Amino acid sequence: MRRSEVPKRELIGQRQSTVSRDRLPAGGLEFFALLARLLRRPRRGDRRLPLLWLVRSDTPDLMVSLRRFLGQGPRRRVPHAVLDADAPPGAGDVPALLRELHRQLSLEAFGAARLRFRHYPLADWLMHQSLSLGIDADDSRAALVRRLRDRRGPRTPEALPSGGDAVSIVSQVLLWLVRRAVPGVVFRAAVSGRVPVLGRHYNWFMRQQYLAPRQSVTFLGFAERLTAGWRDGEQPDQVNKLLLHAFLEDLRQAYRRRPWRPSDWRRTAYPALLLDHVAPGNVGGELVRLIGDVRTETGRNDPLLVIASGGQPPPELPEPHPLTEADEAYDEWAEALPEMRRLRRPAAWLVALRPDDTDTGPPSRGGVRPFSAPDPPWWSRRFLPAVLCLVLLAGAGTWVGSRWGPGCHPSLTGGRVSVEVVASGECVGYSDSAAQVFNNDPGQDGLRTIQRRIFAQNRAAEEVWQRSDRRRPFLTLVYLGTLTGNRTRADEESYVSEREELEGMATAQYALLKESAGADGAALLRIVVANGGRQMIYADRAVGMLAELARDDPTVLGVVGLVESRTSTARALRELNQVGLPVLAPTLSADRMDANSRLYLQISAPNADQVKMVDAYAQQVLKVDEAHVYYTTLEGSSLTEDLYVGTLVDGLRQRFGARMTRLDEWRTGQRLTDECGYPGLLFYAGRWTEFDGFLRALRECGGNPPRHLVADDSVNRYMANPGLRAAAPGNLPVTYVSKAALATCAALRAAQGRRDDARASFLSWIQADDLLDPPRCRPDTGHQVGERVSLAYDAAMMMIRAVESLAARLHHADPRQRWEPTSVNPVAVHAEVLRQNASEGYPGVAGLIRFTPESGAPVDKRLALMRVEQVPDVATAPVFRCGVADVSGPAGCGPG
Repeated sequence: MRRSEVPKRELIGQRQSTVSRDRLPAGGLEFFALLARLLRRPRRGDRRLPLLWLVRSDTPDLMVSLRRFLGQGPRRRVPHAVLDADAPPGAGDVPALLRELHRQLSLEAFGAARLRFRHYPLADWLMHQSLSLGIDADDSRAALVRRLRDRRGPRTPEALPSGGDAVSIVSQVLLWLVRRAVPGVVFRAAVSGRVPVLGRHYNWFMRQQYLAPRQSVTFLGFAERLTAGWRDGEQPDQVNKLLLHAFLEDLRQAYRRRPWRPSDWRRTAYPALLLDHVAPGNVGGELVRLIGDVRTETGRNDPLLVIASGGQPPPELPEPHPLTEADEAYDEWAEALPEMRRLRRPAAWLVALRPDDTDTGPPSRGGVRPFSAPDPPWWSRRFLPAVLCLVLLAGAGTWVGSRWGPGCHPSLTGGRVSVEVVASGECVGYSDSAAQVFNNDPGQDGLRTIQRRIFAQNRAAEEVWQRSDRRRPFLTLVYLGTLTGNRTRADEESYVSEREELEGMATAQYALLKESAGADGAALLRIVVANGGRQMIYADRAVGMLAELARDDPTVLGVVGLVESRTSTARALRELNQVGLPVLAPTLSADRMDANSRLYLQISAPNADQVKMVDAYAQQVLKVDEAHVYYTTLEGSSLTEDLYVGTLVDGLRQRFGARMTRLDEWRTGQRLTDECGYPGLLFYAGRWTEFDGFLRALRECGGNPPRHLVADDSVNRYMANPGLRAAAPGNLPVTYVSKAALATCAALRAAQGRRDDARASFLSWIQADDLLDPPRCRPDTGHQVGERVSLAYDAAMMMIRAVESLAARLHHADPRQRWEPTSVNPVAVHAEVLRQNASEGYPGVAGLIRFTPESGAPVDKRLALMRVEQVPDVATAPVFRCGVADVSGPAGCGPG
């Protein structure tokens, strides 16, 4: 099947068609089938278009049918123009023909966006400008510049501002100057050709080949040569070729296909020029010749299909082909074109066709269906940009929704911030600036305040480091905790432990900022606050973000926090171990937590030591053997998942054995009347969140409460919450485990009296006006220091002292040398902590910290039992203790 047969069938009009039917010569349908093939733009690439020359004969004139074929399409018509060489417009020359061709193709009358021209109108405009030959050349150039600027947009005269105060007048004058000067500067930059983005159409004239533009040096000089009078010395043929080249360049640009502009792909049919009564000697023949010459000389194709109708074609053409062989004639021409272009043959682009006068049969009759431009691809339709915008907005909304939310917004202005909103609605990630402060729940002002204090001190640490010429060691520690997800009332502080641990780290940071400006060996600390979500469920996501931070920032040397001993925490420890970040846990105490990371160091005594102390207290002080134990786990948790409660219950079961006559899980709403008046040890081994309900259940005992209620160290978080304590029974004394009895306000004042420098300094920091809110341990206030403040302070200071020790050894030859963060790494700092700890241990504010080479859990760390006679009161007193305080030695247990 020939390629034109399918379009040919499509061209045959139906009997019922309302389109007028014309008598066609023999081969007419074949010719229209070829036109349909040429006018259809391929989906990929572009085809070379010939100059078709129809030789007139006595057969019916095809031009009438061609006009209907192109101009009466039912939907999207082909952009086309009709010119008559016998009645040319205007002066009857080539510029006049091009002007009329430009006018017709510029109309928005073809069912698609109109063709836009930039180069040709400028060239034609310049040819209509007249510059006086007798005036000075500079004045002539200035006049042309003014006209070019006015052509871009006429300037509206503005009067100088007047009136108003001095500031107003000055601002108005400056604005007036800007409005006057900026357009001129932009125009000069555009025509200079030195700015790539501006004035591309001006630059085109200096890059094209006609009229030797490089002889003019600048566009303005070249433009002068095109004006009336000045171009008299130029070759008319070259001028016409420039005009035509500019016209075809505009068509090329209009038919460019750019992937980022779907509208470019809506042009599915090539524009056509119908040129009637053409002869080799008239203006129509001249235009056809020039189009062929420009295509050959520039080596560039263009999208214009020219159909000329006239007498005999140029003599250099071979014998015209009959219309019945139109398809074969085109294929033969397309095959020969490259060689003819290379040899620059005259009329290389022409394909001459003639009706077959020798056809003996009746001429073909029938309606020719007008040609319509093919429908554009679906993805180039006009609705697509709107759809894409909606899709992008929806995608951006989804992306933002997964990372932004109330109280969760990544920083767009700098700072180390990486957060995302997880399925529970919590904001997980990290931040080192006030651009992201975790937790916007009501009642959590204390948590937000200490974060902002840390972030302000981060900025101060950076400034001090820069002022020290970067000589002081600089390290970053990450605090990773549970900063969101708890159910809380508006008047209830639900993140006491996290707030206290952040306060401890902020105190260490504050102490370093107070060092002398000349103390080049004193480190500076930046703190990154990270949130692992409720119960550390999303700690793996936070650790993934922290891993990227550690790779990008060599100052990140360790992680402090983790808050609760859970399987999710253990998983985070394993992931941090793979990243190579040491972890210092101020309060984790589940047994065997160090098995999850070789870089793990625990500040508090393990649960096994807590169980031993409770047993010793029961036997030595309470003189009881029997014990009832109740444990709790949070909603959605279990003993297997809650490693703190699980290992504590296992330790109690093993330690007490048969003496533990009851071991039950207590749930909210469960009555405890069986424990009223119980004379043995009633031990609460659960989480602090359920302790309030546990005390409320014991309220039913009235004046006959259990004799000895003892609670684990988790209850510290309950005791630190005045709002919760206020509703507790007033006749029920409670004894609970403390991990930092040596760092209470009373203990710190006593240490200050005996000139204990470490604890005295810590006391002075927490009493300062510009650190904690409110300041702690002041004689005139009742604000106590939470026990986790000292534990987190000790954890941070252990890392800081290790970095300072490494820095001293690295810079021993030149103490004034700049600090290079890559000179140490997290594993080296962990090894230095163990090296410093190997002999006498680290003298922490909350007690001596010693590790064995095989374990990351401390040995003989001080634990105490604190007693409060009335839970709503804040007054507590130590009643029993185990472990060493400050000097390594036998770790005994005893009262006080």
